[in-house]
Amino acid sequence: MTETETRAIVSLSLLAAFVDGDKHERERAEVRRIAEALSQSDGVHLPTLVQDVLMKRIDVPGVAAQLTSPDSRLLAYEMAVCVCDADGAQSVPEQRFLAEVRRALGLDQGVAQHFTEDAEALAEAPLGGPLPAPVSTSTPVVTPAVAAAAATSTTVRQPAVNETELDQAILNAAITNGALELLPETLSTMAIIPLQMRLVWRIGQAYGYELDKGHIKDFLATVGVGLTSQYLEQAGRKLLGGLLGRAGGGLLGGLGRQAVSSGMSFAATYALGHVAKRYYAGGRQLSTQMLKETYASITNEAQQIQGRYLPAMQQQARTLDVGKVMAMVRGR
Repeated sequence: MTETETRAIVSLSLLAAFVDGDKHERERAEVRRIAEALSQSDGVHLPTLVQDVLMKRIDVPGVAAQLTSPDSRLLAYEMAVCVCDADGAQSVPEQRFLAEVRRALGLDQGVAQHFTEDAEALAEAPLGGPLPAPVSTSTPVVTPAVAAAAATSTTVRQPAVNETELDQAILNAAITNGALELLPETLSTMAIIPLQMRLVWRIGQAYGYELDKGHIKDFLATVGVGLTSQYLEQAGRKLLGGLLGRAGGGLLGGLGRQAVSSGMSFAATYALGHVAKRYYAGGRQLSTQMLKETYASITNEAQQIQGRYLPAMQQQARTLDVGKVMAMVRGR
């Protein structure tokens, strides 16, 4: 893929992120932060692209004209769909935008519709599905020291909970999402978000709370995890590293190793699980500031330990494909 095509795909993804005009300023700020974090990529200049989108200096027809190969056009559409679906089912403005994108890219309507339906299925996946199955690893579960130290604070325990099993469930989910970060397909990247939401739901349920998607999205936003921005960051790292959209040989090479070595999806999932555990075990009494600080602290700790579980992530990645990922997220 050429540098021009990469810039065009990123530009289209950014257009998708802001198309409905309803993104909270917090999410917009996250997109800008991601652009700065990925700005070291030669030739792409993400911060400039963000400004071009916000100032309406680029549009869909202009971006589409820069995508000359069938693979780049399809990948651009897939990423745009996933960005629109990352925070839930598509809004009417997002549906209109994606229809315009499909026409501008000259994509077959059947192929585009099939992908859109798969992405919508992930966006609307049930919270009550099973958590990832245990992963074979000789490394013991590591419980965050910050959470253990905070256990001396006033808590309101609801039902009796097997904390060891809950810690293992959090680790399993983190390893699975780390494995998904190794895969080149756009849908695999998108699957990370619903699996994180399912984990929070399961933890809340363990402590006697019946949560809906709205509550979980608010919880994620409170600790500092934006849904659209998280997908953009995960997919952006793959795209700029040359992994996204590749098959076979790209699975565990190049950016695949780099992405997991950074601990992004593993650390985010691990931290979300342990912060949720503390929050619901304590009767949802933690302040916003405490939640943010705890999430940041555990994320840092998770980045330090994720190397212990890299072999388990690689092992699981070898067993996954899009069909298995779709079935897992749909709870089948």
